Amino acid sequence: MTARFNYVYGPVPSRRLGRSLGVDLVSCKICTYDCVYCQLGRTTEKTVERREYVAIDEVVAELKAKLSAGSAPDYISLAGSGEPTLNLRIGELIGKIKGLTRITVAVLTNGSLLWKREVQDALMEADLVLPSLDAGDAHLFRHVNRPHPGIEFHAMVEGLAEFTERFPRSVWLEVFLLAGVTGIDSEVKKIAALAERISPEKIQLNTVSRPPCEEFAYAVSANQMEAFTSLFHPPAEVISPATIESQTLAPNAVTDEDILALLRRRPCTAQGVAAGLGLHIGEAMKRLQVLAEQGAATHLRNNGEVFYTAARRA
Repeated sequence: MTARFNYVYGPVPSRRLGRSLGVDLVSCKICTYDCVYCQLGRTTEKTVERREYVAIDEVVAELKAKLSAGSAPDYISLAGSGEPTLNLRIGELIGKIKGLTRITVAVLTNGSLLWKREVQDALMEADLVLPSLDAGDAHLFRHVNRPHPGIEFHAMVEGLAEFTERFPRSVWLEVFLLAGVTGIDSEVKKIAALAERISPEKIQLNTVSRPPCEEFAYAVSANQMEAFTSLFHPPAEVISPATIESQTLAPNAVTDEDILALLRRRPCTAQGVAAGLGLHIGEAMKRLQVLAEQGAATHLRNNGEVFYTAARRA
C-alpha cells in the first residue's frame, strides 16, 4: 500500500528555492493573517495561539520516509497551509531535521510573530528564513493582510528588524505587491524605507501569479515590477517564474496522492506539477486530466493559464 503523507508534500516547484520539499506545521488554513491575495482561500482559523497543531513526531517519521524514497530536494521548507511559526515545536523540529539530513532548511513565514522572542529563538537553527512585508503603513497592512487583532503593525516591523539583526544566517524579505493598492510608487517607497530598516540579505518582489483569495487582488505588470526594484537599497529583485530543471522519474514513482498532496497546498499548472514531482509534462497532463474527471481535482484559469487544485473534501 502506498504511504499517505499528511504533512510532507512535493517537492514543489518554487520560484525562490528550486525543488522544495514542503512541510505543513498547521492544518489548512490556520494563520495569523487572512491575506487578500492568498492562493489557499480565506483563513478558517485566525489566531496567534502557539501550540502543537500537528504532531512533530509524525512529521519527522514522514520526512524520513520521503527522504529515503526519492532524489534529494534543494530545500526542506517549513511552510504549507498556514503560518508555520504557530506550531509551538517548530524549533525542535528544525533541530531534528538537521540531525536527519544536510539539506538546507528554510522557513517561509509571514513574519507576524517575530516580535515574540520565543519565536525568534525557535528559528535560530534554520539555514534560511523568508519573512514577508506587504505594506508600508498600518492602514494598508490591515487592508492587505487582514491580521489578527493581536498583531500591531509597528511591533511586527520591529520584530522583523530585531530578528534579522539576531539571526546568524540568511534572511530574504519578500514584498508582495498588488496593482493599484501597494503596487504604486508612493506605497513602494514606504515599504522600501522599512525594508532598509530591517536590512535583510535579499529583498524579493512578488505579485499575483496564482488564483488569489479575492478577485480584486490584481497582479502588477512585469515592467512595473522591474521599475520598482530601484526604489530599494540595495536594489530588490523580482521573483520570476520558475525554470526548474528536474530529473524525470518513472511515472509509477509518483502516485496520485503525491499530486493531490501538492495541489492541496498550492494551485499548480501542469508544468508546475511536472517540475515539482519530476514527471514528464505529458504524463503530468494526463494524470491531472484523470484526477479532474474523477472529481479529485478541479481547474480554473488565471491570467491565461490553467491551474489545478485538489477538490475540497466532503
